[in-house]
Amino acid sequence: MDIEQVLKAMTPEIYERLCYAVETGRWPDSTSLNQAQRDQALQAVMLYQSRHNSQPQHMTVAKGGNVTWKSKAELKREFAGQDAQRIDIETKH
Repeated sequence: MDIEQVLKAMTPEIYERLCYAVETGRWPDSTSLNQAQRDQALQAVMLYQSRHNSQPQHMTVAKGGNVTWKSKAELKREFAGQDAQRIDIETKH
């Protein structure tokens, strides 16, 4: 299977499972990954992000393959805006 087929077959749920595996070194069922599996999962995550990640977070691969690095100040502003939106929504209910 070539990379294009892999990316077309990868759903957001599969992407999330791969992210979990890369971050923890384990599959969601607690089975450990060997180094080759971890390397391949990381490659798949980065490829998926390069095609679908239109809102990159700190140190991720954005759509188009650009690596995005956000400073602490940018992240604080982003999180402050999200908190303000959440509070606004909560007070309206």
